[in-house]
Amino acid sequence: MIDTNLGPHEPSHVITRSMDNPTAGDTISPLGHAISSTTSRKRSHVIPANNHHRGASEPVDAAALTQALNGVEGEAKSRERTPVGSPSRKRQRIYGDRFIPNREGRDLQASFSLIPDIPSPATPSRPKKRAPHGELHFQRTEEANRTFSTLLRQEVFDGTVPQPTPPHLSPDAAFSPTSHSTTINDPSRTRTPPSNQTSTSLVPASLTPSTPHKNMFTYMSPQHHRNGSSRLTPHGTPGSRRSQRGPNMDPTSDLYSTSPIHFDSQRLLLSPKKTPRAVPKVPFKVLDAPDLADDFYLNLVDWGSSNNLGVGLGSCVFMWNSGTGKVTKLCDLQDDTVTSVSWIQRGSHVSIGTSKGLVQIWDAERCRRLRTMTGHSARVGALAWNDHILSSGSRDRSILHRDVRQPDQWLRKLTGHKQEVCGLRWNAEDGQLASGGNDNQLMVWDKLNANPLWKLTEHTAAVKAIAWSPHQHHLLASGGGTADRRIKFWNTQTGICVNEIDTGSQVCNLAWSKNSNELVSTHGFSQNQIVVWKYPSMTQVASLTGHTYRVLYLAMSPDGQTVVTGAGDETLRFWKCFNKRERNGIGGEGMGSRMEQWSTIR
Repeated sequence: MIDTNLGPHEPSHVITRSMDNPTAGDTISPLGHAISSTTSRKRSHVIPANNHHRGASEPVDAAALTQALNGVEGEAKSRERTPVGSPSRKRQRIYGDRFIPNREGRDLQASFSLIPDIPSPATPSRPKKRAPHGELHFQRTEEANRTFSTLLRQEVFDGTVPQPTPPHLSPDAAFSPTSHSTTINDPSRTRTPPSNQTSTSLVPASLTPSTPHKNMFTYMSPQHHRNGSSRLTPHGTPGSRRSQRGPNMDPTSDLYSTSPIHFDSQRLLLSPKKTPRAVPKVPFKVLDAPDLADDFYLNLVDWGSSNNLGVGLGSCVFMWNSGTGKVTKLCDLQDDTVTSVSWIQRGSHVSIGTSKGLVQIWDAERCRRLRTMTGHSARVGALAWNDHILSSGSRDRSILHRDVRQPDQWLRKLTGHKQEVCGLRWNAEDGQLASGGNDNQLMVWDKLNANPLWKLTEHTAAVKAIAWSPHQHHLLASGGGTADRRIKFWNTQTGICVNEIDTGSQVCNLAWSKNSNELVSTHGFSQNQIVVWKYPSMTQVASLTGHTYRVLYLAMSPDGQTVVTGAGDETLRFWKCFNKRERNGIGGEGMGSRMEQWSTIR
């Protein structure tokens, strides 16, 4: 409360109300003064209240003032007191001008954990070398880590602990186990301690260490265990060995080794390592492709054996010669749109599917249309050749087999899909046709039969990406759309899925390498990348990025070294993904390339 009867010479500060007449809303302080609820929070000066006000010139009793101030401090402490006492804060002691740190009351472990990785700016340090982040560096690092883990496990446990890495990824396959290392490559043993199944080929349970404890480096010598000895020692003494077996004549024995590691570990380190293959991260050529449709269900890019690349752009089809770089306009459909392009195996003719359901065959050398075939009532989004048989898949859910030697429009009609057919591939060696549709189904047809051999329904999205392996019979790879994102591998003799992997993004295309057991896949949302895989381990050899839209189109060069990709960003990018075949054969510089000039009859 504010006293309004201040004298002309009195300072204007807050004075508490006297205890003679307290009002409602005021609280009684321990000093016996009434403190206003509003002014008790913020108070600049407190003067003991009397029945009359002091003048400015009247002396102040020092003892009374000290008593009042002490009372106010005690009141504040009583208000701040809580049920649980808070720890008092100690002032840091100073030990002079030497700046000796005081470690009293500090948690050194927590302080050490909070030290940043980046050195202090005040501490000069050498600039760190930039670490490589390429796929080649990643592969080398992974191989080094696997080798080190195997070597450490071999040295510590003497090969009696099962390996956690799969057989096809483990470097242990490079050397054979020793006579007492019987569990190092056993794929059935995946945990420690081992299962209770008894087997004569396995090391007894007493020799296999269980959960690590303080005696984890103590184990029984296998040689002594065979002789019934129960001594726990890493190695027997030479004298005991000579007394039992005579002199050790094995030159690979640890008795004569000058290396700190076992002979098997030495053989592992000295075994030749295959150098990881480096794949260029950037395309070596980029071509503009205006009006290249951004449609998942179309197939507008194909590379023929005559080294001509066919591309459908709007209502036109263009050919680009890889050897000369020449671009030729093949055709222009005035009132129609190109929806698919496919070359015949010989590379002399190209088939074109249109949005009106027509299929045209053109002579690529003379740029002349030879034939127009009907039969579909909707756009033709997929085409596949098998010698003189041309198969077409349409949005009308049907597949038509056409014999281009006969005048009939189509030879056989296949009805199995419930939605648009967007993927079609022939396996010329086995005589099987694979088709994928927007109904999430993958079907395998035997030759020209009207009924499917297999109906594979494990995909959960549209199946457009289909590819037959050129290295293994009856091996088919298929990829699902955005809701599926998986690449599956099928044995078309049994209809069983033999392998699969989740790629994490929409699978748009698949193509096997002609020169190695690898395949390349293109993807859509969300990374728009091109990935090279090694089969059957399905480890990534390289991941290539550059397109800003879904990579919807893929084709491979006749020599099998280059792939071209197309996307809705209206660009065609050429990537050097695979090496040249080392031995003589098709696709290399051996006999196959010298015989290419005789591959065309006329």
